[in-house]
Amino acid sequence: MATPLGNLRDITLRALDVLASVAAVAAEDTRRTRQLLSHYQISARLIALHEHNEGRAAQELIALLSDGKSVAYVTDAGTPGISDPGALLVSRVRAANLCVVPIPGASAVTAALSVAGMSAQQFLFCGYLPPKAVHRREELKALSRLPYTLVFYEAPHRLSSAIGDMERCLGSERVIVIAREISKLFETFHRCTLGEASAWLEEDSNRTRGEFVLVVEGVSGGPTDAAEASQRALDVLLRELPLKQAVDLAAEITGAHRKAMYKRALELKGRDDQTAHPRGTERKTE
Repeated sequence: MATPLGNLRDITLRALDVLASVAAVAAEDTRRTRQLLSHYQISARLIALHEHNEGRAAQELIALLSDGKSVAYVTDAGTPGISDPGALLVSRVRAANLCVVPIPGASAVTAALSVAGMSAQQFLFCGYLPPKAVHRREELKALSRLPYTLVFYEAPHRLSSAIGDMERCLGSERVIVIAREISKLFETFHRCTLGEASAWLEEDSNRTRGEFVLVVEGVSGGPTDAAEASQRALDVLLRELPLKQAVDLAAEITGAHRKAMYKRALELKGRDDQTAHPRGTERKTE
């Protein structure tokens, strides 16, 4: 079940109905969930289920469900299973042939995307980057050529170093939206290039405090542009070189798969032969 990111009024009416009716509420942090329940004057049995006890606590919940009781699961904020515990619980409940029903609501990913002004037709949620710089840079380099909008969560103490590595690995001209403290008192959204982001953070130490979602635009162009480029290269090379040599060079230059390039070359050659010698005509021999 999704719960508010900050503003308690972001909870849904359906969620309140469920919380008031279940036999127990499993929570990532029972203290935080108790505050939410108290705000809405809901009394419920709380069971701790977090990343350190998820497997063991899942069995307790399965026992309750098997007895015909209903249970709600909430994380500290947002939707369970999204860089939060919950996936193992759901997997084990389903393996026990018991029902799992989503209660939709707040999600930091979609909230940040909705105000980023970037295409969300295709986006990649990357969660938290690795804490060690060498691993973080490796992951960013692997993401650097993808055309999709990238969405990250980041901890405040790693924010500056993470954005510095993004600039280094993704390029200073990429646009980033820094979403801070979504739906809370000091909610902030700042849009700039990666090359400008570090200076903006350094202007005010408060800008590195809180919880962050980072939305970064994908590389310009994409798979369609790459396919068109490889086809153009193949077309040019076929005019000057034998088929096999043209395919080998085109694949090496563009990085396209040789098998696909070879198939395309055969199609082009067949088309050209058909154009040069239309059906119903004979080739002239001398």
